[in-house]
Amino acid sequence: MSAIATISQSALLHNLSVVKQYAPQAKIVAVVKANAYGHRLNLVAPILENANVLAVSELQEAQILRQISNKPILLLSGVYSDEQLQQSIDLNCQCVVHHMSQTALINNSMQTLGIWLKLDTGMHRLGLSTKEYQQCYTDFKSNPLINIECVMSHFACADELNHLMNQTQLKLFNTITQNENNRSMANSAAILTLPESHFNIVRPGIMLYGVSPFSDDSFTLKPVMQLLAPIISIKTLQAGESVGYGATWTADKPSTIAIVAIGYGDGYPRHANNNTPVLINNTLCPLVGRVSMDMIAVNVSNVKVAINDMAILWGDEKLRVETIAQHSNTISYELLTNVSPRVNFISVE
Repeated sequence: MSAIATISQSALLHNLSVVKQYAPQAKIVAVVKANAYGHRLNLVAPILENANVLAVSELQEAQILRQISNKPILLLSGVYSDEQLQQSIDLNCQCVVHHMSQTALINNSMQTLGIWLKLDTGMHRLGLSTKEYQQCYTDFKSNPLINIECVMSHFACADELNHLMNQTQLKLFNTITQNENNRSMANSAAILTLPESHFNIVRPGIMLYGVSPFSDDSFTLKPVMQLLAPIISIKTLQAGESVGYGATWTADKPSTIAIVAIGYGDGYPRHANNNTPVLINNTLCPLVGRVSMDMIAVNVSNVKVAINDMAILWGDEKLRVETIAQHSNTISYELLTNVSPRVNFISVE
């Protein structure tokens, strides 16, 4: 009996409406890289249908996406060879230019191409320096085959409210790009908290899937993925008996333990600690013992359960994926993108 991940279409539409509520004048570039943050591209139709542009990381993702959508695709990593450039043109992609090695490649193309210039305003991961940006901008503007669709940058600390770096980056971006018609800097965190960064194009990612980029507020976002798995065994442990590899949890009194058919082989985090909540029959119950490849143990002493009852691992208003991430010393992004292919994905209303 396999685990199930349901993908809520109504939640996707709701979260899109939240983006529009916070940035009503901006066009939306929906970030659907990593198989729509683990939600599966073929199951996130509301995003694909309602966004203005769809953003992926690499060409392989663009190839898959092009089979199910005719929307413009933004290739966030850009291209690095003539072959990749031709593939991107064939797929009708717009390419991000973030490194000087990409400029000659694109400028020498004999075909029309839309590009986004990425300016490094302080994250120091991808992006052109101020001098490089100005040089590239001049070169591309003089090329009739190149259309600069947008100028963009990326926040390093937008998910940290009031971090000084946010305003430093925004000020630099404003100073250098103030004459541009199309500008984009706001990710999910900035959409929700930095309206001055919205400009006319925003790039929501994690918020589309109902996850807050902040630990203390959901901003009315609705979880899109609900991960469930069945109870396949129920045992009674006596005081002093343990459960699972390494005997990391021992009962201090007689306890009823449910074995749920999900583990790190399905993408449930191995490092989830004792007392990580699991929702069973509308009751939060604590995980006990070590997560194994195919199973977890849950203390259900305070709730009535039966074989085949479904446990919710995350994706309910009572149990959001953010909570599981906190108990596992990781982030929601990692949990969502790590759900394995052996989990059965289902679209629901």
